[in-house]
Amino acid sequence: MTRTTAREIAIQLGFAAAACGAAPQEIFDGFFSHEHYDTLAAEDELYSEYPNKKQLEYIRTLTALMYEKRDEIDAYIERYAHGWKRERISKTALAVLRCAICEIMYMDDVPASAAINEAVELDKGYDEPEIVAFVNGILGGFMRGEFPAQAEAALTGADEQPAPEAGE
Repeated sequence: MTRTTAREIAIQLGFAAAACGAAPQEIFDGFFSHEHYDTLAAEDELYSEYPNKKQLEYIRTLTALMYEKRDEIDAYIERYAHGWKRERISKTALAVLRCAICEIMYMDDVPASAAINEAVELDKGYDEPEIVAFVNGILGGFMRGEFPAQAEAALTGADEQPAPEAGE
């Protein structure tokens, strides 16, 4: 399983948790029971390979962080979604944005450029081109506004450094 696939699964779990109002931990174990996961694989190629231990930890960490830091991340989204309230943003775009911002702020092993590029590419599979451009614009604004010294490198894909820690 690729990191992209693991990321997309985390986005879907984050989306599901937000939709049903449950903490990700409440749905995580049942979701990854082999019996349940096998039924998903029969319906969607995304689930064709069961995650290994490292991938499960990445999915668990990312999903939990998106949930735990949701209010802070949503405040950033609203700040950079000029003229848009969070309620107007599609649920899938919101899940993708939460994932990317979470990776940029809290996951040192994910370069900001990778988080942004992956978010835009993943959103293409769910939303219309206008929404994908909107997601890209929010992430670009976020980088320029919160991490201006790293924004140019991240937005051009040239950053080789780990993502900044929150508050740096």
